Amino acid sequence: MTKQEALRFNTSTLAYLGDAVFEVIIREKIVREKSGDTDRAHHTAVRYVSAAGQAAAAKSMIASGFLTDEEAALFKRARNHRSMSRPANADPKIYKIATGFEALLGYLYLTDERERLREIAAEAVRIVDVQSKRAAVQTNTGRK
Repeated sequence: MTKQEALRFNTSTLAYLGDAVFEVIIREKIVREKSGDTDRAHHTAVRYVSAAGQAAAAKSMIASGFLTDEEAALFKRARNHRSMSRPANADPKIYKIATGFEALLGYLYLTDERERLREIAAEAVRIVDVQSKRAAVQTNTGRK
């Protein structure tokens, strides 16, 4: 699909697809690294695919300039899109940021930019891992 065709989709539709794409990428990563207990695998995956994990990754990528101008523009368009759905388990601001991230992934998937999709997913994983390690250190040292 061309970029122009993909951009015609509603950003909620792109996010719907991007959510599924990211979930598969994360599940594949976990299965390849740690086969076994699916309950533990699910809890590991939640760190990455939750609205909080996706929003943290997206904010870091925007701040660091990791995303191209075109990618950042699509992210912002999706983040700012007015949606009628309300998040069940996330702060609405965090949910909107996560939606922007998912829309970007859906767009990259539809436009067959799989290498860039993998780069962004890998960077998201790296960011969430770093933040999880920081949080664990702070918890273990008694700092918040």
